[in-house]
Amino acid sequence: MRFFLIFFFASFAYYALPGYLLPILTFFSWACWVWPRSITAQQVGSGYHGLGVGAFTLDWAGISAYHGSPLVAPWASIANTAVGFVMFIYVIVPLCYWRFNTFDARRFPIFSNQLFTSTGQKYDTTKVLTADFDLNVAAYDSYGKLYLSPLFAISIGSGFLRFSATVHALSFLADLKLGHYMKIPPRCMYTAQLVGTVVAGVVNLAVAWWMLDSIDNICDVEALHPDSPWTCPKYRVTFDASVIWGLIGPGRLFGQHGLYRNLVWLFVVGAVLPVPVWLLSRAFPEKKWIALVNVPVISYGFAGMPPATPTNIASWLVTGTVFNFFVFRYRKGWWQKYNYVLSAALDAGTAFMGVLIFFALQNAHHDLKWWGTEVDHCPLATCPTAPGIVVKGCPVF
Repeated sequence: MRFFLIFFFASFAYYALPGYLLPILTFFSWACWVWPRSITAQQVGSGYHGLGVGAFTLDWAGISAYHGSPLVAPWASIANTAVGFVMFIYVIVPLCYWRFNTFDARRFPIFSNQLFTSTGQKYDTTKVLTADFDLNVAAYDSYGKLYLSPLFAISIGSGFLRFSATVHALSFLADLKLGHYMKIPPRCMYTAQLVGTVVAGVVNLAVAWWMLDSIDNICDVEALHPDSPWTCPKYRVTFDASVIWGLIGPGRLFGQHGLYRNLVWLFVVGAVLPVPVWLLSRAFPEKKWIALVNVPVISYGFAGMPPATPTNIASWLVTGTVFNFFVFRYRKGWWQKYNYVLSAALDAGTAFMGVLIFFALQNAHHDLKWWGTEVDHCPLATCPTAPGIVVKGCPVF
């Protein structure tokens, strides 16, 4: 308990820096400072709008926001995720963007959760809606097709490869496995899950409703200050999904004549890839590492981007490697005693300070504006690089 309280209060106090005083710690993109006029350098080095090469975060909330605490993930899972992440971010996306211009990629930012027109402008969905909020097909044909940023498009394709139902089931059963290891009766664990789900649903809905009524221009990226924390990246992706899968429909994007039709082949790839891994594990049983190769977990390396950024995932991987490989291997006694306690303390301290900052400062509009509150310092990272595409604030090639 003493260890928990020490790191709880340390995490609580520290989060005042990235959470309010120095948000730049959330994404420290040094490449943009070195090459302030280079679009390519900022696309590669931006932690917020680019591939995040060399960028890092000193914000525990940024590390654990999308994949959970890296301290509780097994090293084998971290290694599989790292393989998928490196393959996706550092090989596939750069080739698709700079080498092959896949899906007209260079017309758009390399990484964005926005929807676009063919000219690189943000897609105005109100122009293709009827009065009943259905798709106006004639208006859609006139206004033009819907386009995605290259990383967003390929990330959706990775979802076709990933066995989402299996991953979801495993994540839900993780608590039951923990209960088994801790010798907690399954009925008690299930009851706790059920009550927690109901309470969380009610609280989340109530808080979301209250925030929509209380915070001006919440989730409206165009109306908010560039450094505002209320841009709602997760909900922006939810909105995008409702447009892609609901309003426009998958047939127009992924069907026979859709721009992204080739991504559907990843369903087949995802079904086939585990087979050779299984065959190799049977053929070479002495090679224990082969059995640890997990294709769905590898594909998890490029899951959730956006809203997650490559810097979020890379920092998660590095932190998980430090604790669940090096500390586990060389300080196993310390790891067994303190690793999970440390994870809980960091989560709790960050969460409590986040709530305090919101109610005491941000809700009262006591906002800071100085260079330390600028999240990324990479204004050119959102620029397209295709010739003739005109976007406000970006050079034209």
